[in-house]
Amino acid sequence: MKISGKATLEGTKNYRDKHIEKCAPDHFRTNNELIASSIGLGTYLGQVDEETNHQVTQAIIECVKQGINLIDSAIIYRGQQGERSIGKALRYLIGSGYISRNELIICTKGGFITEEKTEYLNWFSQHYIENNDSQVNTTDLVHNSHCIHPEYLQDQINLSLDNLGVETIDVYYIHNPETQLLEISPDVFYKRLYAAFEVLESAVEAGKIAAYGIATWDGLRVPPNNAQHLDLAKIKSIAAEVVVNKNDKFRYIEFPLNMGMPEALIAPTQNVAGELFTVLEAANSLGLTSIASASLYQARVIGRIPESVVNAIGENFNSDSQRALQYTRSAPGLLSALVGMKKLEHIDENLKTKLYPSLTREKIQEVTYKIVEVLKSMQLINENCNYDIVRLSSETNVFTG
Repeated sequence: MKISGKATLEGTKNYRDKHIEKCAPDHFRTNNELIASSIGLGTYLGQVDEETNHQVTQAIIECVKQGINLIDSAIIYRGQQGERSIGKALRYLIGSGYISRNELIICTKGGFITEEKTEYLNWFSQHYIENNDSQVNTTDLVHNSHCIHPEYLQDQINLSLDNLGVETIDVYYIHNPETQLLEISPDVFYKRLYAAFEVLESAVEAGKIAAYGIATWDGLRVPPNNAQHLDLAKIKSIAAEVVVNKNDKFRYIEFPLNMGMPEALIAPTQNVAGELFTVLEAANSLGLTSIASASLYQARVIGRIPESVVNAIGENFNSDSQRALQYTRSAPGLLSALVGMKKLEHIDENLKTKLYPSLTREKIQEVTYKIVEVLKSMQLINENCNYDIVRLSSETNVFTG
């Protein structure tokens, strides 16, 4: 039997109140609908085997016990095993009475082909394209890997609900929608997105998801002239068109933000009402909640953070993973920074970060300036990059819970 309920403001407040004495006050943040930990647990990397499944399940349990209430996955992560590991952890945590369902924010994604068999393209063709009862055709599959056709998304939502063992997913993302732009025009893409949002709004009505969004890799970071650029204001307006006179449930965006990929802080890639904004600024302006992925740059920052950056972040942090996590979680307007953890020693190390307040705006501007200078010297960022990074108004939509 599936676990009923969903994350609520009251439930997440109860979770915060149970853990706040062991955290810095701003470890918990709210978007006025939910209260989330400033560090979220990701479930992306790892082998597809029972040992990794066990490690991930135990990591989720330990993180929830240590003050993490936002858990992120995707149906494609480890061939559906990421979601299934979350399901096992939830059954233990809730079944043991340690926590209530309404205290946890469960997020997942769909869009990529997820069949576990090796011949996944044959599977997709047989189940959809060659199936007379299906409306999916060959052009709906992009890059041999990605599909956001309404019929496919409906199936993916149902499968994720089964994997997670819950009646309601708190945040459901379309996974890397910019993949579609590798093969289709922007006009066709935004029409497909409209149809996908219709499915997601219907899933909200049915109680299968509570809110939805887009989880991106390149789409929100690249400049407007890039073929994979996503127009956030346009996407938000599409969601509003779908529901006409009601409030749409397009509420969340996810994107990479870390010391090696600081574009969400420094690059004005988004046009909102004729003015260029960074992703974080645009999200704030549009009433969207921002969540950062790849906070440790998939471990590539470890052992590579320059001394100038180490000194600027401060002496409270004694490892590069802590410094990288502190940097990302301090971004103005961010609800939560995701980090993947499987081993207990990594959980203990990384979660020490929650003991300290986020960097001030002045400090994160200083640190980002130093990071940008290093990236420029390595020719990893454009020489003309704008680092007027802290332009968010004081009336940010994310504040201490």
